[in-house]
Amino acid sequence: MVEYRRILLNGYPCRVRRDGNELVADDGRRVTIDEAAHLAPVNPTKIICIHLNYRSRVEEFMTKLPPAPTYFHKPITALCGHRSDVVRPAGCQWLNYEGEIAIVIGRTCRNVSPAEAGAFIAGYSVANDYGLHDFRDTDAGSMLRVKGSDTLCPVGPGLVTDWDFRHKRIRTIVNGEVRQDASTEEMEWDMHYIVADIARTITLVPGDILLSGTPANSRPVQPGDVVTVAVEGLGELTNTIVAGPTAIRTDVGAQPSGSEEVRSTALGGDWEFRGIRAPKGPGAQHYESTLEED
Repeated sequence: MVEYRRILLNGYPCRVRRDGNELVADDGRRVTIDEAAHLAPVNPTKIICIHLNYRSRVEEFMTKLPPAPTYFHKPITALCGHRSDVVRPAGCQWLNYEGEIAIVIGRTCRNVSPAEAGAFIAGYSVANDYGLHDFRDTDAGSMLRVKGSDTLCPVGPGLVTDWDFRHKRIRTIVNGEVRQDASTEEMEWDMHYIVADIARTITLVPGDILLSGTPANSRPVQPGDVVTVAVEGLGELTNTIVAGPTAIRTDVGAQPSGSEEVRSTALGGDWEFRGIRAPKGPGAQHYESTLEED
């Protein structure tokens, strides 16, 4: 396995190779990992994400998987890197983490079988598919603002080649507390299936990113929280939540909402319809008291 990263080296975007605790540029320059200013490891033309894939997430939402995967799209302007700030806009409160694994395309890919798809994958990275559920009432179909607002797609720290996605542990840790903990064995559709499915009608080109789903216990985070997604063999992606400097404009468009549907989704279950006041699990306790005050 080889790990490549993209960093700002003397102010210029540069691809580097990891060598222990150092990152090495093609011209021989070296910088320690702790000193590096990380960018996302690739420049995609598109970011495509699967809806439900992990069994624990399906069970949490008390639903069942469709016969085949469904997907949504994140704008490339949502992309950011390791140690970047993730912005929760002022006036919003339902920003959820979703620890995921990113598939990175390495060759132009169209109309391939699952058995062939692996040859078109450059490698894998760690991702966090943040969701701004305040806009779920208006964008639940497209997920455009829910999942596509600026900074809501951290990917990194690197791109790892020749990584076997089978039987790997994925965790999301908030302020040192493990919130999500699962295995890729929970996935209904594996990485090769996802690539082949999308490439039936959409040409994938080098650098494109496909996000492969999140396990149970996605919950809201607050400004000041430090969120790390750790994937066995791929490393750790860390970001800090910050408050946006300005509120969402009120003179145009739908406004952030705290409706029953928004709360149900953000807190991890269909509790609105089942008489459950709030779901249990990591990260829910703060919101139980908040809801009781409403």
